[in-house]
Amino acid sequence: MHSSTAPSWSQSLGVHARAHPLALAGLGVAVLGLLAMWAQGGVVPAGQSSQFVAWALLGGTAGLVATTVGALPALLFGSLQQKTEDVMLGLAAGMMLAAAAFSLLLPGIAAGRELTGNAGLGAGLVVLGMALGVLLMLGLDAFTPHEHDNSGPCGPGYARCNRVWLFVFAVAIHNLPEGMAVGVAFAQGDMGVGLPLATAIALQDIPEGLAVAMTLRSIGTPAWKAVGIAALGGLLEPLGALVGISLVGSSALAYPVGLGLAAGAMLFVVSHEVIPETHRNGHQTAATLGLMAGFALMMVLDTTLG
Repeated sequence: MHSSTAPSWSQSLGVHARAHPLALAGLGVAVLGLLAMWAQGGVVPAGQSSQFVAWALLGGTAGLVATTVGALPALLFGSLQQKTEDVMLGLAAGMMLAAAAFSLLLPGIAAGRELTGNAGLGAGLVVLGMALGVLLMLGLDAFTPHEHDNSGPCGPGYARCNRVWLFVFAVAIHNLPEGMAVGVAFAQGDMGVGLPLATAIALQDIPEGLAVAMTLRSIGTPAWKAVGIAALGGLLEPLGALVGISLVGSSALAYPVGLGLAAGAMLFVVSHEVIPETHRNGHQTAATLGLMAGFALMMVLDTTLG
């Protein structure tokens, strides 16, 4: 909650930066890497077909719509059984894991191999992107004030934020890399990469949107406001898609790096946030079965749509 005795934003940020120098350094490296990719890709993908940009924006918008649709039951119900929520988040985690593997890493390795003529070098470009994605998410997680249902508030200046806004920032940290992944996947106009990924992310956004809205209801947020906040978080998906496609542009070199970056960011979110959340309440087995079902579903989608 906001407090008049809380330190200022600049004071909080300075103290936090001194306490987390490695996270700050990693965020700096990630930002420099993103700027380098942006320069390589041309910032605004003017050399690309505008159709690719339209596909990326539509894919990101599908995630926004799915998040909003998933949150709508919060208008009728005030709570969700914890086991049900854990299974649904497990399902979303499984789909994100499979999407990272089948729709990002494997196409990235193939693109890198074609670009360099060497399988090891091609994989190295993807690994470089993964490292940038992980550093980016570590930095955002460390330096964005946010809160999760069970882990409590964290980040610089969280004491000056309303609790609802802390949840908004937490959702944004989840949704931004998903949107970026969609943008990168469509950057070369390959529907076999972009369509399965956009479909998987939209599907897993439904249980995520419901979980976010129900969590907000549990802390006393009015139903309409809970749905609106979930939808606001989903807005990061189309915005992230535009960022992702701009990072890669028409650059053949940036494409495998960008796919690796998106995969690294998504894997970080799944491992650091989603899976631990599903294992805090004694429903590990049910959540794991949900994860396996989500992974299998995404594998089938990738096979049929790819």
